[in-house]
Amino acid sequence: MYELTTENSFDAAHFLAGYKGKCSNLHGHRWRVTATVQREELTDSGQCRGMVVDFSRLKEHLQMLTEEMDHRFIVEEGSLKPATLQALKEEGFELVTVSFRPTAENLARHFYRKLEKLGYQVSTVSVYETPNNCASYRE
Repeated sequence: MYELTTENSFDAAHFLAGYKGKCSNLHGHRWRVTATVQREELTDSGQCRGMVVDFSRLKEHLQMLTEEMDHRFIVEEGSLKPATLQALKEEGFELVTVSFRPTAENLARHFYRKLEKLGYQVSTVSVYETPNNCASYRE
C-alpha cells in the first residue's frame, strides 16, 4: 500500500456547548490538518505515472477545504440562540455552522469525508488543536 500525506492549517474560533471547563468559552486555535491518502498501485500512465496522486492536487484540495473555515467562528447548529447568531452576522462575523460538536475528533471526520467525496482513497485525517494535542479519524 502506498500512502501520501500533506498538511494545511487554518485559524478559527469555536466553543463546546454543554462542556464544563475552559472550552465552554469562545476561544480559537491554529488548527493543523494532516491528510493521508492511499492506493494499492501507483498510477501507470500519463503525467501522474509512478505516483499515488499529484501532491499539488492533493495539497490544493486540502487547502480549499481548510479555507472554508479559516478566520471564521465554527458554530454547532442549535448551540446559540437565534438572536445571538443574528447579532454576530449583523456585526459582520463570518460563521461556519456545522451539524456536529466542533471537536478535533469531529473535524477530523469532517475533512476525511470531504476528501472522500473528492475521490480520494483516504487512510487517515488528523487534526491538531494545539502542537501537542491531535485527534485522528480513519474508517
